[in-house]
Amino acid sequence: MSYHFNFAPILAQWPLLLSGIGLGLLLALVSIAIGSLLGLVVAFATRAPSRWLASLAFAWISILRNLPILVIVLFLFFGMPQLGLSLDKISSFIVALSLYTSAYMAEVFRAGLLSVPPGLIEAGQAIGLTRSRIQRDIVLPIMFRNALPAFGNNFVSLFKDTSLAATIAVPELTYYARKINSETFRVIEVWLVASLLYIVCCYAITLILRALEKRLVLEAN
Repeated sequence: MSYHFNFAPILAQWPLLLSGIGLGLLLALVSIAIGSLLGLVVAFATRAPSRWLASLAFAWISILRNLPILVIVLFLFFGMPQLGLSLDKISSFIVALSLYTSAYMAEVFRAGLLSVPPGLIEAGQAIGLTRSRIQRDIVLPIMFRNALPAFGNNFVSLFKDTSLAATIAVPELTYYARKINSETFRVIEVWLVASLLYIVCCYAITLILRALEKRLVLEAN
């Protein structure tokens, strides 16, 4: 049995594939930004003096981390309109991805907060820094620097998760790959090209974040 590769029909749709990968990156960037902000709030809430607030934060993390992201996507897109809250498909997916990401980023930031040496906080208190100054000038810079490797891993995973947007017809890379596949029937070629695009983008993201991590380490030293 022989198979004759023909990439011409796939390359003819190259602009669609590039626009799909571009939208995927945009979805990932917006979702990681919103998810990180939510995660930071939740991470600080886990360390709150109030027991009910800390319990609520841990419940948020536990529930969202144990839900498949596809379930969240389908619930928001198909379920929320039944409750009177209707979002377009892109907004719905961003909300779903941001909520999902917030739980993982909360754990990343919580670990970063725990990695801050108590002695540095005590030193800040000793020289008369206010609580807000200590958080801003001591805790947050160290936390972000220590959390960066895990942040990078989460961002790469998040970018790959944008492929699930195809289930609700968001026109990202997987959506267009399925569309081209149905039109050309070049199954192997279209998914090889899509896979290579994902690999190249994930590798590029990893290199950028590693360079940023090295720069922060050098600045800290």
